[in-house]
Amino acid sequence: MNCRHCQAQLQHSFLDLGYAPPSNAYLTAAALSRPERYYPLRLWVCEQCWLVQTEDYADAGELFDADYAYFSSTSSSWLAHARTYVERMREALALGASSLVIEVASNDGYLLRNFVEAGVPCLGVEPTASTADAAERLGIPVLREFFGEALGQRLAEEGRQADLLLGNNVFAHVPDINDFSRGLKAALKPGGTLTLEFPHLLRLIELVQFDTVYHEHFSYLSLYSVQRILDVAGLRIHDVEELNTHGGSLRIHASHQDDARPSSAAVDAVLRAEQQAGLRDMATYQGFQARADRLKDDLLGFLLEQKRAGQRVAAYGAAAKGNTILNYAGIKPDLLPCVFDAAPSKQGRYLPGSHVPIRSAQELDEVRPDLLLILPWNITDEVMAQNQRIREWGGRFVTAVPRLEVK
Repeated sequence: MNCRHCQAQLQHSFLDLGYAPPSNAYLTAAALSRPERYYPLRLWVCEQCWLVQTEDYADAGELFDADYAYFSSTSSSWLAHARTYVERMREALALGASSLVIEVASNDGYLLRNFVEAGVPCLGVEPTASTADAAERLGIPVLREFFGEALGQRLAEEGRQADLLLGNNVFAHVPDINDFSRGLKAALKPGGTLTLEFPHLLRLIELVQFDTVYHEHFSYLSLYSVQRILDVAGLRIHDVEELNTHGGSLRIHASHQDDARPSSAAVDAVLRAEQQAGLRDMATYQGFQARADRLKDDLLGFLLEQKRAGQRVAAYGAAAKGNTILNYAGIKPDLLPCVFDAAPSKQGRYLPGSHVPIRSAQELDEVRPDLLLILPWNITDEVMAQNQRIREWGGRFVTAVPRLEVK
C-alpha cells in the first residue's frame, strides 16, 4: 500500500487490531442470523509525510450508508461546543445575511441550526440520508453527496463559495484526502476562512487512545501532516487551537495561500510540541502496540473478575470507540450483557461484532448495574452527571481509557 497523501510506499506498521466489522454498522435482530462482514483493522505510518492511516479495505459508501446511526445532537456537551463556535465565528468574521456558511459532514444539523436561528445563510453537505433528513427538518438546506474536488468546483461555478467553510471530525473520515482538500480550496471564497477540527494524533499516542481507531477513520492527523496536505492543495494554516473534545483535538484556521492574515505563534508552538513528542521519529510508533495490548488486557481481566464475583456490569454509550475495544478484547454479552444509549437510532439494535444489545438510557433503573462502563470516555463527565442516580443503589462508574479506573 502507498501513502494516501504523498504516495510513498508504506513499510512501518503502527497498530494491528486484527479483524473487525465497521464500528457504526449497528445490527437489527434479523441481521444477527446473517453473516457479518469483517475487515482488517491496521494502521501504517508514512515515513515521508508522517500521515498515519488505515490499510485500505473498507469502502466509504458502505461505511457511511443511508442507515448511518451516529447523530451528533445526542451529546449535550457537543451541542454546547458547536453553539460556542458559531457565536465566536459570527462575531470574528462579521457573518450576516449576505454571508454563506458551508459545513462539510453537517450530520443532523447540530451546528448549522445555530446559523439558521441567527439568519445567516448556510448549506450542509451530508451523504447519509438518516442525518440529512434530521437537518432538513430544522430548515437547513443539505446536499446529499460525498464532498470532494468535483463538488467544490461545482459550488464555485454556481457562485456558492463559502465565507466560512468548516468540517468537524470529517477530515479523518475521507479516503481520498487530497481530493477532499482540493475541494475545500475550490469551495472557499477569496478572503474566506476554513476551519477543520480533528482528533490530535499526539493525544492518541500519549493517552493510548487506540479505541479511536476504526475503519471510518481513514487518517490519524498531526498538525504537521495536515499542514503538508493543505499546502499541496493551495491552502495555508494561519492559526490553530488545542481543544478538549474527543480526548484532545485541534481546530485549524486556514485560508488561501495568498491571504494576508499573518500566522499565529500557536502554529509553531504545536509543531514544536509534536516534534518534541517524537511524532517524526519511527520509534514513537513502534512501541504503541504493546501499550494498547496492556490496556485491552486490563479491561478483559477486570470484566472476568466482576463476573466471577457476581457483579452486575453494563455499559453506557454505544459509541464507535467502544466497539473497537470490545471487539479487540473479544468481549461478548456473557461479560457485558447490555449497553445503554440515549440515541433512538441505536436503541433496540446490537453492537457490531460483540452483539451486545443496545437498550434505552431510561432502562438503566430496571437493570440497576453495580458497575457502569462508560465507553465514550471523552464525555465521561457528561455521562456521570446524567446518571448519578446509580449511586442510590451503590453503583459505580468505570472507564477503560487511558487506564482502567473505577469512579
